[in-house]
Amino acid sequence: MKISEHRSNMLHGVLLIALFSCAAFWIADTELIRSLSLSPLIVGIVLGMLYANSLRNRLPATWVPGILFCSKRLLRIGIILYGFNLTFQDILAVGIPALVIDTIIVATTIYGGILLGKLLKMDRGIALLTAIGSGICGAAAVLGAEATIRTKPYKTAVAVSTVVIFGTLAMFLYPALYRSGMLQLDPAQMGLYTGATLHEVAHVVGAGNAMGNEVAGAAIIVKMIRVILLVPVLLLISFSMARLRARKLKRRGKTADTSAEGGKVSIPWFAIGFLGVIAFNSLGLLPAQAIGWIKNLDVFLLTMAMTALGAETSIEKFKRAGVKPFILAALLFVWLMVGGWMLAKYAAPWLM
Repeated sequence: MKISEHRSNMLHGVLLIALFSCAAFWIADTELIRSLSLSPLIVGIVLGMLYANSLRNRLPATWVPGILFCSKRLLRIGIILYGFNLTFQDILAVGIPALVIDTIIVATTIYGGILLGKLLKMDRGIALLTAIGSGICGAAAVLGAEATIRTKPYKTAVAVSTVVIFGTLAMFLYPALYRSGMLQLDPAQMGLYTGATLHEVAHVVGAGNAMGNEVAGAAIIVKMIRVILLVPVLLLISFSMARLRARKLKRRGKTADTSAEGGKVSIPWFAIGFLGVIAFNSLGLLPAQAIGWIKNLDVFLLTMAMTALGAETSIEKFKRAGVKPFILAALLFVWLMVGGWMLAKYAAPWLM
C-alpha cells in the first residue's frame, strides 16, 4: 500500500471518530444528559460501542488504523493537555489534610482493588484499570493506565463502565446524605470527602454544585490533587511491570538483555508531560481565554480517544469479562464511601 493511500485510509478513520465525537458533544449538551452531569467522554464511549455492535462490519477495514490512532496517540496528547486544569497553587490552597487523605484513598483503593481482583480470580488488567479508575479520576485515569500497560480496548471499556455506574450513583447519593445530616460533616469536611472519593471530575462538579459553593470549591481542588497523583501511580506501574517481565525472563533462563522487552522500565512520557504542563500552567503565562480554548480542545481529544476505545468493544467482549468487574467496582465503592467518610470526619481535623 502506498504511503499516500495509507494516510488517506487513516484520515477516514480519524474523521469518522471526529464525527462521532461531535455528536457526543451535542448529546452531552442536552438537558437530560446535563442533569446527569455526564461528560462528552462518557457519551463518546457509548456511541463508539453502539458503532462497534452495529455498523463496524459494514465499513472498510482499512479505516481501522485511524481509529487506533485516536485511541493511542490522541489519548496521550489529551492526557498531557489535561494538565491545564491544574496548578500547584491549587494544591497549596487546600493544604496538607487534602494531600494526605488523597494519598491514602488512592493507595488503598488501587492496592485493595488488585488484591480483591485476585480473590475474585478476574482478569488482572481489568482489575487494575477498575481500581485506578475508582481510586484516581475515573475515565481519564483508566485511559492513562491503559496507555501505560497497553491492554486490550474492551478491558478499558469495561473499567470505564464501572466508573460511570458507581460514580453517577454517588453523585446523587452524596448530596442526599449531606442534606439529611446523616454524614455529620461541615461544608469543608464534605468538600474534602466528595473530592477524595467521587470517581469522575464531572461527578465531583455535579455533586458539589448540588451542595453549595463552599462544598463545591473545596471538592474540586481536592479532586484535582487526586488527578496529579496519576503521575506517580503510572510510574510505579511501569516499574512494577518491568520487574515482572524481568522475573518471567529469569524463570525462562534468559536475561533482560536477551529480549527487546527485558526488564527495561518504560517511562510513560505523557505522564511526565502532564506534570510539565501543570508546572507551566502554574506560572500563569497564558491568558484565561487561551487556557479555556486549550481545555475545550483537550476535552474533544479525550472524547475522540474514548469513542475510539468504544469502537473496539463489542457485546461479546463484555460478556467475556462477566460480572466480576462490577462486583469489584461495587466493593471499592463501599470502601470509598465508608473509608473516605471516616478520614474526612476524624483524620482531617487531626491533620489541620
